[in-house]
Amino acid sequence: MSDITLLVMAAGMGSRYGGLKQLDSVGPNGETIIDYSIYDAIQSGFTQVVFIIRKEFESQFRKTISNKYLEKIKVRHVFQELDNLPNGHKSPGKRKKPWGTGHAILCAQKIIKNPFVVINGDDFYGLDSFKTIVAHYSSKRVQSPGFCMVAYKLKNTLSDHGAVTRGLCAARSSELASVKEVSGLKWAGDGVLSDLDIALTGQEPVSMNFWGFTPKIFEYLNYRFKKFLENEGKDLTSEFLIPTVVNDLIKGKAEKIEVLNCNAKWFGVTYLEDKRNVIDKIQKLSNENIYPSPLF
Repeated sequence: MSDITLLVMAAGMGSRYGGLKQLDSVGPNGETIIDYSIYDAIQSGFTQVVFIIRKEFESQFRKTISNKYLEKIKVRHVFQELDNLPNGHKSPGKRKKPWGTGHAILCAQKIIKNPFVVINGDDFYGLDSFKTIVAHYSSKRVQSPGFCMVAYKLKNTLSDHGAVTRGLCAARSSELASVKEVSGLKWAGDGVLSDLDIALTGQEPVSMNFWGFTPKIFEYLNYRFKKFLENEGKDLTSEFLIPTVVNDLIKGKAEKIEVLNCNAKWFGVTYLEDKRNVIDKIQKLSNENIYPSPLF
């Protein structure tokens, strides 16, 4: 397999959680959720990790997170800032909200030259997810540009402490047909409630922002981001989101996105109350020797 990069989106603040949750300790020796993702990536064969962060907390991030990986994997940092825009565009002076996940990925275009995988920095994805996508890019059957997505079962992504929003996927065989953001998802008896008037069992595939791309995606993102800024750039809360771009590529038949099914259990800190659950789950994995302690 050629080199493969892990692109970690870690520039956001958890609005419902109330802080910079990427730097919170959840492991038995002070490990963060990001630490477990990087450990799994190294074990799976990734050769580089690129962190998308904000310049304002670069020093804290390096000290708390990325310095510990320097001798284990190539580490780089890029910055997602409001004024990092194409020529001719300016950020509205009152805008505070980041431009979204599509913009975050664009911030790394100058340093990524090989297949790469995009994940959220505050999500625990599980080793099986990383191995699944590396196996995909190691396969000779992968056709250019080789876009893909690791899908989770909805039941493996819900919170015990409130409703969540997930990208509900429709697929034809192994090909992604659409991703629709569905809110209000929570357990109700034997099924799952949502803000949509549809019955859900929990077996449905969902996107947790675990995407596989080649540098070809930057061409699409550049074109669509400029259009986005022209149409929605003055809206102080608008976001340029990668699922929207993916849906456009599918509908326009520009690209095919292969769905890679995964049985791993995703977990993360959506609500403050989720943190205790995350700590307990990671402690259990450590007790079962699935992860070493300390991790690094």
